[in-house]
Amino acid sequence: MRFLPDPYTLTLIGTVVLASLLPAQGAFVPFFSHLTTAAVALLFFMHGAKLSREAILAGSNNWRLHLLVMCSTFIIFPLLGMALQWWSPLPVSPEIYAGFVYLCILPATVQSAIAFTSLAGGNVAAAVCSASASSLLGIFVSPMLVGLLMNVHSGEQHMLSQVGSIVLQLLVPFVLGHLSRPWLAGWISRHKKVIGKTDQASILLVVYSAFSEAVTHGIWHQVGIGSLLAILLFCAVLLAIILAFNMFVARRLGFSRPDEITIVFCGSKKSLANGVPMANILFPAASVGVMVLPLMLFHQVQLMTCAVLAKRYQQRQAAALTPAADKA
Repeated sequence: MRFLPDPYTLTLIGTVVLASLLPAQGAFVPFFSHLTTAAVALLFFMHGAKLSREAILAGSNNWRLHLLVMCSTFIIFPLLGMALQWWSPLPVSPEIYAGFVYLCILPATVQSAIAFTSLAGGNVAAAVCSASASSLLGIFVSPMLVGLLMNVHSGEQHMLSQVGSIVLQLLVPFVLGHLSRPWLAGWISRHKKVIGKTDQASILLVVYSAFSEAVTHGIWHQVGIGSLLAILLFCAVLLAIILAFNMFVARRLGFSRPDEITIVFCGSKKSLANGVPMANILFPAASVGVMVLPLMLFHQVQLMTCAVLAKRYQQRQAAALTPAADKA
């Protein structure tokens, strides 16, 4: 069982510390802005290029599973976020509660959802299809939910501008990457580690840029140690509720154990890779750092919790197979 942060999370924390001590200022602000835009485009281009059409088709016929995952991701999660904001049980700033609502309306991750499903012995083909569909739908659904649930008042022209920016920065590179897969698939399979590092570097660059802006506007005067501990507590409670919900509903509806595993892991994830770039487009630069703070902490909580849960599923499967092997 792994409870320590993974190296990437430690790097993420280091990036926030660097932005706090040495934020981008002056002439470096437009430089990092353009660099971040290019990095996000590359990130989504590689997401599209890595997406296997064959795997999606193989898992696309399990519509009940996909419907439940989408319900968890885009209905149950947002309802929990709104309930938390309405309840406001601890004295943190309204911006933190808004950050939780934003966290709850984001799509699922792709890589970690598939990895945990595979480790636990779930339906990997369905996980690929469901997580990929969630990520793609999130490009359209998440901005709509921001407008509906977060009291983000934008004029029609500004909203169209935001949608255009999201399509241009996220969807267009994604589609171009997927269309180029016939030529890039071999290269991608040979350089998975390099591509993974490129993805991570793109997110780190966006985080540095967002927190640099937030630091110059006094984020650490708004968020203290008490608030950080409260955010961690909320993240753990939120994840526990959604995991229990997905597990309970999957069993009540009679899904097989592999399908249950897929529902649990694909329906409980929230994407840092989608959330940080999208926040950069949807919210004022000064508020992006606060808005993505719950997401960054939830990211680590979900990784540690799901690593433990995947191991438990794996051990149960091994224990179930052992008596059969002994009888044979």
